[in-house]
Amino acid sequence: MAKVRIGIVVSEFNNEITFDMLNEAKKHIASEHNNAKILYTCKVPGVFDMPLMVEELLKKKNIDAVVTLGAVIKGETSHDKVITNSTVNLIGELSLKHRKPVSLGITGPDMTFEQAEARITPVTQHAINAAILMTRRLKKIRHEKTKETRTPY
Repeated sequence: MAKVRIGIVVSEFNNEITFDMLNEAKKHIASEHNNAKILYTCKVPGVFDMPLMVEELLKKKNIDAVVTLGAVIKGETSHDKVITNSTVNLIGELSLKHRKPVSLGITGPDMTFEQAEARITPVTQHAINAAILMTRRLKKIRHEKTKETRTPY
């Protein structure tokens, strides 16, 4: 079976967390998923900037899935909720539009730095696993032979 070809979009904002997420993603694929490879790693200034880069990756024929990695930390306002909600909605729409998985490896909203830091490994691994699993399942259902029932006229 062909390797799942992944593009990663990682936010540079809160890079103390997000760059650790990127390293965890690379490590997890190398150790647990010999059936996948990262073709592109794209950095964007912040989580809000992800959808445009996600769309560019989804347009590529050699990309099967995109993994997003980011950390949205709670500040003094509700800005973290606005950023997270709008980004997640757009990412979901792009996945449907292009019919390719986009997995969510974004921590937040309402999260402290310490909480986001504690979630680096589980959130990143889940995002990688989800992208690979969804790609495999979509390929299977798209190529599955169905038995047609014909009604005689």
